[in-house]
Amino acid sequence: MKQLWLTAKLDIVESLRARWFQIYTLIFGGIVALLFLFGLTESRVLGFIGLSRLLVTYIQLTMAILPIFVLITTVRSVAGDREAGVFEYLLSLPVSLFAWFWGKIIGRYIVVFAPVFLAMLAAVGWATILGIEVPWAIFGYYSALLAVMSACFLGIGMLISALARSTDMAQGAAFMVWLGLLLFLDLILLGVMIQGKVAPEVAVMLALLNPLQVFRTAALAMFDPQLIVLGPSAYVVLDLFGAEGFRLFALVYPTLIGLLSACAGYFVFKRGDLP
Repeated sequence: MKQLWLTAKLDIVESLRARWFQIYTLIFGGIVALLFLFGLTESRVLGFIGLSRLLVTYIQLTMAILPIFVLITTVRSVAGDREAGVFEYLLSLPVSLFAWFWGKIIGRYIVVFAPVFLAMLAAVGWATILGIEVPWAIFGYYSALLAVMSACFLGIGMLISALARSTDMAQGAAFMVWLGLLLFLDLILLGVMIQGKVAPEVAVMLALLNPLQVFRTAALAMFDPQLIVLGPSAYVVLDLFGAEGFRLFALVYPTLIGLLSACAGYFVFKRGDLP
């Protein structure tokens, strides 16, 4: 256990010194924080509470940016160390492969989750100072969504990193995974399903296999419990899951994807990199 936490600490220190983390923090801790601050100030002048709407804007923006950042930076973990010959040095130290692999996951998870959560927390703090009512239920659920989103794509990134034999291949695969998930949100996928005359229930369920679609729908469900913006698809979602059931599904399903991907990545890593 000590080896695991030492590995996590080492990964955190290395990430804090990396340029990608500075850019990552600037985006979520700077630009997005400013979006909150200006939005909150404007809402107060106009005389209505806009924090809940801004939380939806933030989570939608995060849904597009966070996955690609997590994937591109995480896929270098195993593939980059393999290319640099770190494993040969690692195997000469009293550090198990289990502690190294899962320690890197824990350290990277802290690094990728902290900036996005702290940016949202700063906005809530600013709202409290201005005397604007804070929708704590939405804030709590969106915090859980951010935690789950980070875990989901971190696990996928570690699996890609374990499978790829070079950093170039790993980064290319990570970009294609992100692009595929982004393209096959409800519009393209459901359009194909409609052309194929597939039952609406089947089409919606296939769309919800995409974790990005799950995050998007769950974020809207907190602000719009009836999912009016989704049109007829909302009836299928609510009939299959119910409002509370879907919010729970949006937390459990991506977590399982991330956990299973990380476990698969560990077994691939263990079998492929042991001498």
